[in-house]
Amino acid sequence: DPEGSSKEQLSVRKLRVVLFALCSSTEQAARHFRNPARRVRPRRHFRNPARRVRRWLRRCRAFHDRRPELSEGKYLSLEAEEKLAEWVLTQREQQLPVNEETLFQKATKIGRALEGGFKISYEWAVRFMLRHHLGTHTRRGVAHPLPKEIQGNAGAFIEFVQRQIHTRGLPRSMIAAVDEISLFLDAEILGADERKESALQTVGNGEPWCELVLTLLADGSVLPALVISRGQLPAAASSLPDSILLESKENGCDDDEIMELWAVRVWRKHAERRGGGSSKGILVLDCHRTHLSEEVLAVLSAAGTLPAVIPAGCSSRIQPLDVCVKRSLKSFLQKKWRERARDLRDSDSSALLQLLLGWLGEALEILGNCPELIRKSFLVASVLPAPGGDSASPRRNGDQQEELISAMERRLSIGKSGGSSPEFPEDDAAEADPEILHRLFEGESEAESFYGFEEADLELMEI
Repeated sequence: DPEGSSKEQLSVRKLRVVLFALCSSTEQAARHFRNPARRVRPRRHFRNPARRVRRWLRRCRAFHDRRPELSEGKYLSLEAEEKLAEWVLTQREQQLPVNEETLFQKATKIGRALEGGFKISYEWAVRFMLRHHLGTHTRRGVAHPLPKEIQGNAGAFIEFVQRQIHTRGLPRSMIAAVDEISLFLDAEILGADERKESALQTVGNGEPWCELVLTLLADGSVLPALVISRGQLPAAASSLPDSILLESKENGCDDDEIMELWAVRVWRKHAERRGGGSSKGILVLDCHRTHLSEEVLAVLSAAGTLPAVIPAGCSSRIQPLDVCVKRSLKSFLQKKWRERARDLRDSDSSALLQLLLGWLGEALEILGNCPELIRKSFLVASVLPAPGGDSASPRRNGDQQEELISAMERRLSIGKSGGSSPEFPEDDAAEADPEILHRLFEGESEAESFYGFEEADLELMEI
């Protein structure tokens, strides 16, 4: 029914907001498109723009699920889309921007290279993100297959790691996952009157303000976090908790230096406590930021530790830190930042770092009291084999990841219980309810739906 399907589809302007939400988050989409200049009191049920964005997102997903044939063969071929999906995954692993501009540029480049050009639109972009499960809101990422080419790489990596753990009889206390979180601070936004809550970001192209190196163990332990900052140390740096190791360099550190500092200050000390080179281990890390210099390899070798480098694009499925800890920690730090943002204009970098270290210490204390969640992260990421030796099904792993994220958010007081709106939940049972689907697809007028959003920001971008 053409008339019925046109009612179900969102307008171009709404699709642009939904695409922004899929690339970042519904909260950020609502903040980005909201017009602070409008002072008219909104109707009660339009006061929460983020809730409105989540509703549009649910409509898009439900329409995609009901009419998948409209998504196929219209724009890019399957081969080209797989290449583009790989690019999105590798960008995110490096905390590089995936947004409307970069996505359309890369899609156009791939389309021209493989097919001589193609038709681009917001409708296609939203469906592409949904079809390949690339929205940042997903809480069941491990249940979804990767693009075919890298899915094979992920399977080979899992087989290699599990075989090493089994044949070498590695203790859980020496099976580790390490990864970085880079934090970017926009001084211009921080000094402005509006949007201060957006000054701290976990995605960026420039040099990071500071970097956190996190290490988890398969026995549920959390090793001290290494924090590398630019500029001067805060006055209270000497009174940091044991869970934080701080390094400060005026010009920051390159990837080699960061891993060398981590190897010496974190891993060597842990291995020595475990008996030095007599206790063999394995270290899971990604292939982007963790260049292994001779110095790092020497420390790992002396500690009897085998580096297991995750293939590009696969971290979201097989890096234990990506299962729930990194996303929850990022949300926790950004929540803390938003709560204090308006008071921070005149604070210097040293004072801001002191605040960050306090929040990080609070989060690490909570993580340290969640050994069962950390152990499950290694199981869900398939670094450890499922109990009984059988491989867990993707659906079961997805269920467990969703439960892990919810549990971690409750511990960190983020999400619903913390007062901030959760991302769009992947609740298949709820969306199968005909009444809910009916409400998702009911008609909306453009004026009502876009109350509080800047019209000029919602024009179709010409490619």
